[in-house]
Amino acid sequence: MAAQYAIAGTTAKGIAASVERGVAEGGLSPGDALPPVRRLADDLGVSPGTVATAYKELRQRGLVLTRGRGGTVVADVPSVASRRPPRVPRGLVDLAGGHPDPAFLPVLRPPTTVSPVYGSHRAAPRLPALEGATREWFERDGVPARHVTFAHGALDCIARLLSTELRPGDAVAVEDPGFHHLLDLVPALGLRMVPVAVDGEGIVPESLRAALRGGVRAVVCSPRGQCPTGAFFTRSRRDGLVAVLREFPEVLVVEDDHNAEVGGAAAHTLAAAGLDRWAQVRTVSKHLGIDLRWAGVACDPVTLARHDGRMLMTSGWVSHVLQETVAGLFGDTSVRALVAAGEEAYAERRAALIGALRGHGVRAVGASGLNVWVPVRDESAVVNGLRTQGWWVAAGARFRIAAPPAVRITTATLDVGEAPRLAADFAEVLGDAQATYGG
Repeated sequence: MAAQYAIAGTTAKGIAASVERGVAEGGLSPGDALPPVRRLADDLGVSPGTVATAYKELRQRGLVLTRGRGGTVVADVPSVASRRPPRVPRGLVDLAGGHPDPAFLPVLRPPTTVSPVYGSHRAAPRLPALEGATREWFERDGVPARHVTFAHGALDCIARLLSTELRPGDAVAVEDPGFHHLLDLVPALGLRMVPVAVDGEGIVPESLRAALRGGVRAVVCSPRGQCPTGAFFTRSRRDGLVAVLREFPEVLVVEDDHNAEVGGAAAHTLAAAGLDRWAQVRTVSKHLGIDLRWAGVACDPVTLARHDGRMLMTSGWVSHVLQETVAGLFGDTSVRALVAAGEEAYAERRAALIGALRGHGVRAVGASGLNVWVPVRDESAVVNGLRTQGWWVAAGARFRIAAPPAVRITTATLDVGEAPRLAADFAEVLGDAQATYGG
């Protein structure tokens, strides 16, 4: 435990609050060991049961974890301190953020006038025009759209779905490597993450089956544009996953299709397979604008009722001003052309870097989406080495649980002509790192 921080409290809640305060304020860092239960109980003058209850609450909320004989330690990513990426140093080319190219995002045009309304929109939370457009959006790819609703972005929706479906301590299957914000969210909800292996076609059926047999109650995955690897479901992979999931009909399957418009891959989705419990979430941040915090959701009727029931008790509805903005963009033919151009450019940029790296004997993947995933031996050495060459890329540790090390390079803004230089610099840095650490 960090010597400069002393845990206080005389009740379980007080002790838990003291630990949480220490984590939030930096007095306790990821990996710091907490005192053994009996020692802390003696120090505070309370019973061991009181300390044990505090530690249990902290574990359920994702702040600490128990490592057997290693004792209780602060979690690598405690729920009060999400793993935000470091600031991009001045003068470097930012290829770490995972963001789309602004050149392919439309200018946002909110409604010119917004008339006052009496009361609230709780009785009619969804604009009919946007609801109709959302149904068409899902149905285009074979996703049943009888039951649709809206949310404030993908993570807002996934958090609501998981929190209404599961209880603290329940297990959720997640992709490994996977979306770093989801890997932060699940333990913050007090849920356990069970990593499922990912290859070029998405989650691996046998790995998923093992997780489900272990008692997983929900699965969160991406059908295409998977972050960070760019994997996407082929038809055969989708069918293989469906066969596994049919053995566990009570499990909720949540697909995050955040790259639906710019992923550069066909839609072979689990949501179109007739599962009992399912939801597919689609957002517009990657193709219409990162500040449009809106998501459309298609799901089974039970999931719809639970999602909307919880939203009714909290935010109530998604802003109608935001809905009108999104609806206007959906109906604009020039916007659709711009988005299509972006999808084409992203595919060219991914392919250019992967091909250039291959020319130097460096393996990389990125079949869809905005990123390229490059396995390496030492993430820090590669990230720091590329920094000296003027590039800023993301260390893979943010995206991994048990998967091997790698770095993520966002190619959305990487000009095709710059790919050879980046690949050459990457190969040089990789060679230096291998020489340093013994080849």
